[in-house]
This record gives sequence, C-alpha cells and structure tokens, in this order.
Amino acid sequence: MSPAAPPSPSSAPASRLLDWRVRFGALALIWGFSFLFIKVGTEGFAPFQVTFGRLLFGTVVLAVAIVVKRDRLPRGARLWGHLAVAAFLLNALPFSLFAYAELTIPSTLAGICNATTPLWGMLLSLVALSEDRPTRVRAAGLGIGFVGVLTVLGAWQGFSGLDVTGTALALLASFSYAVGWIYVRRTLSGAGVSNLSLAGSQVGLATLQLAVVTPLFTSLPTSFELAPLLSVIALGALGTGYAMLLQYGVVAEVGPTTASMVTYFIPVIATAAGVALLDEQLTWNTPVGAVVVLAGAALTQTRASTRTAGVRASGGRLSLSRTTLRDPRGDKIVPRA
Repeated sequence: MSPAAPPSPSSAPASRLLDWRVRFGALALIWGFSFLFIKVGTEGFAPFQVTFGRLLFGTVVLAVAIVVKRDRLPRGARLWGHLAVAAFLLNALPFSLFAYAELTIPSTLAGICNATTPLWGMLLSLVALSEDRPTRVRAAGLGIGFVGVLTVLGAWQGFSGLDVTGTALALLASFSYAVGWIYVRRTLSGAGVSNLSLAGSQVGLATLQLAVVTPLFTSLPTSFELAPLLSVIALGALGTGYAMLLQYGVVAEVGPTTASMVTYFIPVIATAAGVALLDEQLTWNTPVGAVVVLAGAALTQTRASTRTAGVRASGGRLSLSRTTLRDPRGDKIVPRA
C-alpha cells in the first residue's frame, strides 16, 4: 500500500533475523487467517467496527515502523488526494465489503473470492492499461479463472444454497482491489516517497474514513467479547500492519515476482482454517473450483515478451496492501483479505 518503485533484491540488508522463506510462510499464514479473523470479529462487532478496528491497529503498527525508521510522510495536497482515493479503493471499501460478506457466507468462500482479484485486474487492464495487451495465454487464463468461479459457486445447480448477496459483496471487494491497483499505477507510481511511508499514510487515511462512517451506521458495542476483540486486533496488527512490513522485506530480498507467489497460498490457508477451526462445510466443487481459479489467475500474469516485461518493470508500485498491475509490493496484484 505504498506507491513508489519497489526495492530491488540488491537493496536488502545483508543479514536477516529470519530466512525469507520463513517470512514468506508467515505472510501466507497471516493473510490466509485474515478471513477467519473477520468471521470471528463479526460475531461480536458490526462489520464497520471490525473494519475500523482493523485499520486502526494496522495504522499503529505502520506508524511505529515509520518512526523507528525515521521515514518522512508524503508531501503535497495532490499526493494526499490520490492516497485518499487509494485508501478508499484498496482498504476502506474492500475491507468493509468482506466484513459484511462474511455475515452470510463462510470464510472459505470469502478467501476464494479474494483470489479473483488478478482476474478482475486482467479484465480491467485490457481497457485501462495500454501496455497490457491480451495474449492468447492470458485470455485463456481469464476464461479458465471465471470457469473456476462458476465451479466454486455451483452454477450448474442454480447456485443452490448460495447466499447471493454475501458472495456478490466478496466479489465486489476483489473488484475494488483491481480498480484500486489501476488507479495507483496511474497516479502514484514514481511518487518519490518510500513504500513504507505511502503504505502508512494510505492506511491512516482509510482509518479516518472509517472513523467518519462507522458512528453513522453503528452504535457502541454493549460488551466486548474476548474472541472477537482479539480477532480484530490480530486482523489489524498482524494482517494489515505487520504483514505489510513482512511483504516489504520479502520483496526487497527476493523480488516482486517470487513474493507475489504468496497469492496462491492464501485461499488454501483460508479454506483449511475455516474447515478446521470454524467447522465450515466444504463440498467437492469448492476446492476444485479454487484450483481452477488459481490456475487461471497464474496464466493471466504471464508475460508476453521480454519487451513487454521491460515496460511493466518500469512502472513501479506501492507496497500498500493484495495481474500485471503493479502493486506496492512488486509487479503483480497480490490479493489479500
């Protein structure tokens, strides 16, 4: 969630407390469990309250990191205006939509819907990004991905037993991520500010947005149950704050392409967590469809040629916070909760 050219592997510190593979695994676990945290959080708080808490605790973690690193905040009203839009599209809106979606759909389905972000990004990039011209492989990936979505939803049986509203909200959240990445690519690339500073500023602005909206649609909770409270804290401090710091370090050490592979582990972990810890039911079409979705998403992110890859590599991006749209972490959209 911070725009600016992603750090190159060579810029990473020589020594690390933990091997990048360990941090990569931790990142996948944190983002995969985010859907479980959302589900548990909504059992004690209204969806907007879950989102506000998530953003608030995430902002605290990122603010501490900015102070420790003595980083400077972005300057200029125009830049802050773009960050406010990015905060809405990449944080406030999708986080809220997922929270509302999980009132009626299982966390496993929400995690799989989240994995459609590269598909939406690919579809939008055909219109919005001139350098992302379709190739046969990428077009096939788009088609395969949406076949996977229909498989997950059980289209052949008339979407029986599916909560249409909740599923639509989850898919809309993923669509918002894709729109946000396009906006970020066009407005915040090359902003001349560190990824960390942009990420912290963006999440902070999203927190302010929810601080305004939440009191209008909710009332203060009458009680604070331990499990929902801890889930919201974990969702914010780990899933929104610490995870972004982990991602920033992994991208710096091994590059955005390798770091973006975390995308393919998130729905797997989300599904396993939902089934094992929340006793959510899983029919055969859900995991099969998820595999098809991930296969399609992988194909949409293939590069057509060395020349095209060079063009993409020049459009650096943020490291904000989840196709070939460059996200703050690297050069591909990485769906996240």
